[in-house]
Order: sequence, then structure tokens, then C-alpha cells
Amino acid sequence: MIVALSVVAEDYRRYGWTIETTSDGVELITDEQIAAIELTGSVAAGVRRYLRANNLSGPVIETMGANRREIHLVTGVAKAARAIEALRAAGAIVHTDGARVPLPHNSNAIAWSIAPSEARWLPPVVAVGAAVRAVAARERAQLRTVAC
Repeated sequence: MIVALSVVAEDYRRYGWTIETTSDGVELITDEQIAAIELTGSVAAGVRRYLRANNLSGPVIETMGANRREIHLVTGVAKAARAIEALRAAGAIVHTDGARVPLPHNSNAIAWSIAPSEARWLPPVVAVGAAVRAVAARERAQLRTVAC
């Protein structure tokens, strides 16, 4: 198992990510180059559609189970304090500054929805922020339509 995890860790390191192998698996360590934005529910679905429609999709981890979540890997966090603040205000969990994010490795609990090898890039955090704003605006407009 340890040998298999070290092979998986090396595969992730080729993307330039800081990776650590633990007893629980393989973890991404966020830094000034890479962060992770965790979304749930209709916001996660709307953001996925928005990013895909605008050709902005990057690697996405999906957690399975009753509390399904999507974790978008992003870049550009050093100059995006306002975007990160807005994402957190909208209910997103933003993993930065050394936070650890579990990465898929033959587990049924988490998997790649979009694998790094399938993604053309790591989108900037501001792209995910724009997607969250667009989803929120659409949901507000739908509520106004229903209320009328």
C-alpha cells in the first residue's frame, strides 16, 4: 500500500504540487501557487456548468455520499484576497496557506470529476469566484420570477 501511495504521490508531484503521503492517503498542501475551493449543492452544480460553458474548467475532486462536494483546484490566490473573501461569504470553503486537501488514490470516497491530465489548466480563483456570483445571480432572478 505504501509503495502504491508513493507512486500516486510522484504522479501528482509532476504537476508541480506539494504532496505529502500520510497513513490516510495522499494530500495536496496548498500554498501561494495552488488552493482549493470546496462547493456543495446547487452552487457546485451551477459552477461546474458555468466553468464548462466558458471553457474555464480545471481539476475537480468529487466527494461521494450524502454530503456530496466538489473541490476545485485553483491558482492565483496571492492576488485574490477580495475574491476569496467573497467566496467565503457565499458559503464556499477556501483551502489556502498550507491547508491539506486529500487527493484521489483508489478510494470510493473521493474521485476526480475532472482529472489533472484532462484539464487544460488550473483556473484562477477569480474564475471560480465569477462562476459563484453568476450562479447566485441566476438563483436570485429565479426567486424573483417565482415570487411575482
